[in-house]
Amino acid sequence: MADSTLDAKGLNCPLPILRAKKALKELAPGQVLAIEATDPGSAKDFESFCSQTGNTLVKASEAGGVYYYEIRKS
Repeated sequence: MADSTLDAKGLNCPLPILRAKKALKELAPGQVLAIEATDPGSAKDFESFCSQTGNTLVKASEAGGVYYYEIRKS
């Protein structure tokens, strides 16, 4: 269950990552941010973002052109 949700649909790189970074700042360690995006490149972007920041990519899936991610703040 996510603690916060970010709608990044219709945004292209790097905006989904920048918005997610800003949203994660509002969360306490251990809380989860859910993100919905339509940018096909966002999958690799969020993997890289999490490995660089130490946050955990808990979930990554796609359905009907919408990409869904859950990131746990470290």
